Amino acid sequence: MVTAAHSPARPSRSHRPRRSQGSHGSRTPSVPPADPARPRFPTLRHLGPNWYGSVMGTAAVAAAGAVLPVHVPGLRTVCTAVWALALVQLTVLLTARALHWTHHRDQARAHLLDPTAAPFYGCLSMALLAVGGGALSVGRDWIGTPAALALDTVLFTAGTVVGLVGAVAVPYLMAVRHRTEPHQVTPVWLLPVVAPMVSAALGPALVAHLPAGQPRQTLLLGCVAMFGLSLLATLALLPLVLNRLLVVGPLPLALTPTLFLVLGPLGQSTTAVGAFADAAPGVVPAPYGPGFAVLALLYGVPVMGFAVLWFAFAAAQVVRAGRRGMGFAMTWWSFTFPVGTCVTGASALARRTHLAVYDSLAVALYAVLVAAWAAAAVHTARGLVSGALLAAPGPAPAGPRRARVRTRSGAVR
Repeated sequence: MVTAAHSPARPSRSHRPRRSQGSHGSRTPSVPPADPARPRFPTLRHLGPNWYGSVMGTAAVAAAGAVLPVHVPGLRTVCTAVWALALVQLTVLLTARALHWTHHRDQARAHLLDPTAAPFYGCLSMALLAVGGGALSVGRDWIGTPAALALDTVLFTAGTVVGLVGAVAVPYLMAVRHRTEPHQVTPVWLLPVVAPMVSAALGPALVAHLPAGQPRQTLLLGCVAMFGLSLLATLALLPLVLNRLLVVGPLPLALTPTLFLVLGPLGQSTTAVGAFADAAPGVVPAPYGPGFAVLALLYGVPVMGFAVLWFAFAAAQVVRAGRRGMGFAMTWWSFTFPVGTCVTGASALARRTHLAVYDSLAVALYAVLVAAWAAAAVHTARGLVSGALLAAPGPAPAGPRRARVRTRSGAVR
């Protein structure tokens, strides 16, 4: 009785599971069912919105090279090829991000609720706008003006809508959902509010393609409104960045390149006022048309002067970080698009003032842009091949570094 109680009962022949057999009667192993809890495309789980910065940087190389105040044989052809690369990047990344939202929705929502990741959603708008603007400036050489105009119209409209939504939604989340402290302030916070400035700078190129009268005037003044929106929001956030640097101390090594993001609204706003001056004649009545030309000079010169000052300040911080072991991170793409906006801003001033100093400044900054783009692109390609850039993020910084920052900031933390 004891033996029978503890011995497992053998199932009858009729209840034994049958093994599947092939057409010739040979037994084949059963295939386990797919795990519904395991999402598809696991390599895309940690693909964040910051990857749009690579598209922005590539498009900036093309757009900035096309407006240089000096003629370089073959440069326009190279810029067109680089723009085509940016278009391919944008297409691939949009597809990958769509898959990310479809199969990793929890991680995508986590990015929105993360104060360090949410501001990068502004990069989506700027990537769309940069590639669209490049289509009309250099892409038309290969795809023709009608196709370039259609592509720019679609991407400008989508990028502007996304940018305006992000300029409200991301600061809203930071105010009501995110919990941040003064030591967490970084120049990345500027990204959502800079996106409308990119629309302001690229929109005037479409003005001439609209019917005369109110359509043209509406688009131009709408770009001026986005210029003001972005400028005032930047002026509200920039003191927070300066306060963090002067009171708390330098940024972590991996975030040091983001100091160059401050150049974005400076160079892009200078580019925008130059574009207003070019598009205004015949669109707005006198005396407002010539007034835009005055604004382009009186605004652009001092702002570009501050941009040069900030460039030197940020470069010194990067040199310091490099000596302390700063390695590659996706933040290196911060060296590209903001510098590209300064190239277009300096080029606009060069065309308006005919001063050799702005010619030289535009060429020097473009050389920095190309070198930075090449370095970021090579390291990004290596990281993609090795899989390191798509891996899960590493652990938080060690305790000693946090303790050192706390001691310096005193009562702030």
